[in-house]
Amino acid sequence: MATPRTTSTVASTATARWRGWLQSRDLAVFRSVADRHWPGADPLLPKLSRSANHGLLWFGTAAGIAALGSSARSRRAALRGVASLAVASVAINTVGKGAVRRERPILDLVPSVRQLKRQPVTTSFPSGHAASAAAFATGVALESRGWGAVVAPVAAAVAVSRVYTGVHYPSDVLAGAALGVGAAFALRGLVPTRGQLPAPGRPPGEAPALPAGKGLVVVVNRKSGSAAATASLVREALPAAEVVEVPPGELPAALEGAAGRGKALGVCGGDGTVNLAASVAATHGMPLAVFPGGTFNHFAYDLGIETVHDTAAALNAGDAIRVDLGRFRPGPNGPDGADGYFLNAFSLGAYPELVRTREHWSPRIGGWPAGVLAAFHVLRERRPLEAELQGRRRPLWLLFVGNGLFQRMGPAPGRRHNLADGLLDVRVVHGGRGPALRLLAAAVAGPLTRSPAHAAVRRRRVRIGGLEPGTPYAYDGEVGRSGTELTVDKLPEALTVYCPMPV
Repeated sequence: MATPRTTSTVASTATARWRGWLQSRDLAVFRSVADRHWPGADPLLPKLSRSANHGLLWFGTAAGIAALGSSARSRRAALRGVASLAVASVAINTVGKGAVRRERPILDLVPSVRQLKRQPVTTSFPSGHAASAAAFATGVALESRGWGAVVAPVAAAVAVSRVYTGVHYPSDVLAGAALGVGAAFALRGLVPTRGQLPAPGRPPGEAPALPAGKGLVVVVNRKSGSAAATASLVREALPAAEVVEVPPGELPAALEGAAGRGKALGVCGGDGTVNLAASVAATHGMPLAVFPGGTFNHFAYDLGIETVHDTAAALNAGDAIRVDLGRFRPGPNGPDGADGYFLNAFSLGAYPELVRTREHWSPRIGGWPAGVLAAFHVLRERRPLEAELQGRRRPLWLLFVGNGLFQRMGPAPGRRHNLADGLLDVRVVHGGRGPALRLLAAAVAGPLTRSPAHAAVRRRRVRIGGLEPGTPYAYDGEVGRSGTELTVDKLPEALTVYCPMPV
């Protein structure tokens, strides 16, 4: 019995010595910082430390990144930074602060000019400010190295300010920063960054190299999102290209004219504009160059195109791939008209009404607020759609048919890894009570699942019958009206698109 007690005593003594040594070093570094005068730091660091209270500094920084970056990568970086901060804050406030109840440093060692006017009342270990700063900076850097390099010095300064103002020991800051970095990587494990996802399927396509855009005619929809600003970037990156800006009503004629006088057709606008250009390019058998200039730009982003320079690089090198083109019959012009096409998705039920309501309000209040308002309206007012799907009649809240299988980026469908898989991603939300809960459950469940509320399967063709004439449907953000029947299928590898090759 003596041996275990002796071993325990030795271990306790060693632990106590180790803890005492760490505390002495921690205090020595704290005193060193307190005694050292840093030119210009006394008026700056306390203000910086206060600005980070409740994450206000980082929310403002995220808004600035999203606004100044004006690209999908910048918006993702801002969103991931805020989300990482939220995860770190939850971890610190629910577990970290209660695990080690360490008292704050004694302020007598710190010059009064540095001390915060309002001293924190929570325990000292770990530093929540350092955790938030590290989480935000790491989250931003995981999506955009450039913005990460901009944010990192500010985050480091906030962390240092907590020791400089005397509210934390150095070990508090180091532990908080480590937790913040861990929170950002933990979030990445749940919601992959764009760079983690595999490149889309890329069957190579034949397209001429067009240095400086020579032989390219680009049609710009003046009313699409950021198309006007993007058009100027196109002219700068491709000085030999012909750029034509037209209002929405003149797009069909402008695209047909451009197809007749160029070696390749370019388009700048949102998904609806790109949809129209794709049908023209496929009909004329010519390659398409896409410049993202709309609000969402789903097709361009799935190609890996986020900036004008991505497309310009592909044009200069002649890099192109073939992609599938979704088709629905009859098309928007009725039984006697041409087929309808979609690059992203075709849908019936709640989503067409959401699109219609969003387009009604977006000119007045903006795209994103209009989308939120439309979703609230649809979920509150919409009744299930009655339709015959694959020979069986049923009430439906939503029928979604994706051009290719959508993979999850977190809790909802995100990116397609293969744009030429020959498959339709069919998702059905069955009618019943609680449309909001059913739609949410379908989004969280992801592809290839079945339940009493929803189902998701792969198909090459979908037949829909028993529709009330005039039933609205949506395709790539546009809305049309059906007859009594619809057939949805695909034209495999029917479209050639300029696309940057993976490095």
